[in-house]
Amino acid sequence: MLFRSHGISPAVRDEAGERRLETIDATCPLVTKVHTQARRYAEAGYAIVLIGHAGHEEVEGTLGEAPDAIVLVQSTGDAERVSLPAGRPLAYITQTTLSVDETNEIVTVLRRRFPQIQEPAREDICYATSNRQWAVKELLDEVDLLLVVGSLNSSNSVRLVDVARAAGVDAYLVDDLAGIDERWLDGRETVGLTSGASAPERIVAEVCAWFAERGAVVSEHAATHEDVNFKLPVELRRAERSAA
Repeated sequence: MLFRSHGISPAVRDEAGERRLETIDATCPLVTKVHTQARRYAEAGYAIVLIGHAGHEEVEGTLGEAPDAIVLVQSTGDAERVSLPAGRPLAYITQTTLSVDETNEIVTVLRRRFPQIQEPAREDICYATSNRQWAVKELLDEVDLLLVVGSLNSSNSVRLVDVARAAGVDAYLVDDLAGIDERWLDGRETVGLTSGASAPERIVAEVCAWFAERGAVVSEHAATHEDVNFKLPVELRRAERSAA
């Protein structure tokens, strides 16, 4: 059984143990950090605000870490209305794949209403998510259409589309080449291309090649260099050592 990168709740882990399933824990270390924060805050008696999207796999997993201590806030409206227990220390944590701008707006409301609320020791939003959002913002002055390679259920991919549209630039999310509607290109001079954090590089390369085959000049936009590497899940590393 593979535990996905978005993370799982303890209940799922316990069920896998009860059924004696072989498991591979592929939870992203950045998600694990948020889960650890949630447990620590809960054990210390904090009431916790989780900023995130209801129903998202990562949010479900984080809620499961401290269900009696966490309240979910999805918007500035929620932040204005949320009721938190008096006399308890307060803290907030966030889903790792959110819009940086929208999250900051929510945090601003929470800080105004609850000045003593504690923030994470380190930023919760994934570096790959935030880097892509900043890169898109830099690109928008140069393009009149943005295509984002990513899945419809990918929160960070959807956020890239939101960033472009909020700036008045047309943007579409596509799984792969088949998702491109050539009518979107009518009258466009410059098309920007980006991808969600987990989109396969192969698909991005195929889209670039598709444009090049149609006479487009394809160039790379210089952005933040990412050199973070995560180890394989411990179960796979053990298997590698055994095979060697």
